Amino acid sequence: MTTWKKAATVVTVLAGVIVATSQRSVHDPGPRSGPPGAGGFYPTLDANEQAAFANGIAQFIEDEGVPDSPPGSGNGGLGPGFNSTSCGSCHAQPATLGTSPAVNPQIAAAAEMGARNHIPSFIQPNGPVREARFLRHPDGTPDGSVHNLFTIAGRTDATGCNLSQPDFAAQLAADNVIFRIPTPLFGLGLVDNTPDHVLKDNLAALPDRKANLGIAGRFNRSPNDATISKFGWKAQNKSLNLFAGEAYNVEIGVTNDVMPNERNLVEGCAFNPTPEDSHSAASNGISDIDAFVDAMRLSAPPTPVPPTRQTQAGQDAFNHVGCVLCHSDSLTTSASIFTGMGNVTYHPFSDFALHHMGSGLADGVSQGVAGPDEFRTAPLWGIGQRLFFLHDGRAADLLDAIEEHRSPGSEANAVVDGFDHLSPDSQQALLDFLRSL
Repeated sequence: MTTWKKAATVVTVLAGVIVATSQRSVHDPGPRSGPPGAGGFYPTLDANEQAAFANGIAQFIEDEGVPDSPPGSGNGGLGPGFNSTSCGSCHAQPATLGTSPAVNPQIAAAAEMGARNHIPSFIQPNGPVREARFLRHPDGTPDGSVHNLFTIAGRTDATGCNLSQPDFAAQLAADNVIFRIPTPLFGLGLVDNTPDHVLKDNLAALPDRKANLGIAGRFNRSPNDATISKFGWKAQNKSLNLFAGEAYNVEIGVTNDVMPNERNLVEGCAFNPTPEDSHSAASNGISDIDAFVDAMRLSAPPTPVPPTRQTQAGQDAFNHVGCVLCHSDSLTTSASIFTGMGNVTYHPFSDFALHHMGSGLADGVSQGVAGPDEFRTAPLWGIGQRLFFLHDGRAADLLDAIEEHRSPGSEANAVVDGFDHLSPDSQQALLDFLRSL
């Protein structure tokens, strides 16, 4: 080999080492320190609305037992199957209404009051909080529904109930289980009050740039009136009432006005008249669901930290590579009955549309029009203090989460390529920007 070729080879190798070292220096700075940037009420609310929010939070964090005690109070109703014993236990990071905390509350919930539950292998003390869905029924037909992790069997307030847990080990061995983690609930009154025409116009914006990057998107919709659904990992829930009512029944086991029938009911496990939670006159007008909706609807969105030169450079990179084409930075509400919440421009960093995420993230579950690999764009506001990412919590590092967006069929492939071609300084700035939200 000639001297110049040897020198060129050495230079190339050294350059490769320098690039690799630089890329290794790019890192997720981790959840930012300091007070929670979320968890309070919307700042313009009047005194009555603030009181409704406070009541909603109080109900949201209440630990539920099995019996309705005192009778007719709307307290209790846990089980027969459940994933945790309060809404606030799972929606806790960085404050109540958030997402999965660092210490998984499901471990304690499994044994509360003497319950005889085994901890499935996918539930770990350091999180994330998870729910489990089965892909197929025993006959091979599609399932997709939540199968509760735990039962009330053995609890001192559920004498006589012997409901068994699902055989998760067998289902895991059959590759029949997928997971979801809790979505953050801050600022959802703004999302709820965003009209369809705003979302449609936003999705239709910049068509050439989106086409060049392979980004399309569509909305999940109500099958009855064809209006846009916005809530849940696949935007499968049309309203906050439906979102709250379904979660109360599916995750905790409390029957309510939205879902009035017990799940997993077997002989010896029915302890209360149904629905256990109701705002009807027969139950003295008490409804946890209404309170949960108040908490979500009247909460303030996450507050980012003040921008710096570094985070502004990161937002520029975020926009340059195309992240913003799905994670839309601004939407506007319509008129609102709640004080100061009408005609507000807010910054969710989501278009609330469904996008194909490819085979790598596909969970095999269809909900509404959302197919097996389609997910609602996850809002990024508040991501600066989150611990777990993606629908199943598989990532705890933003770099991993970004790279997980790449797989065959994903609308994000070209955007991830763009991120990978940024300079290390720009990549770091983008990560620092995300942790500022």
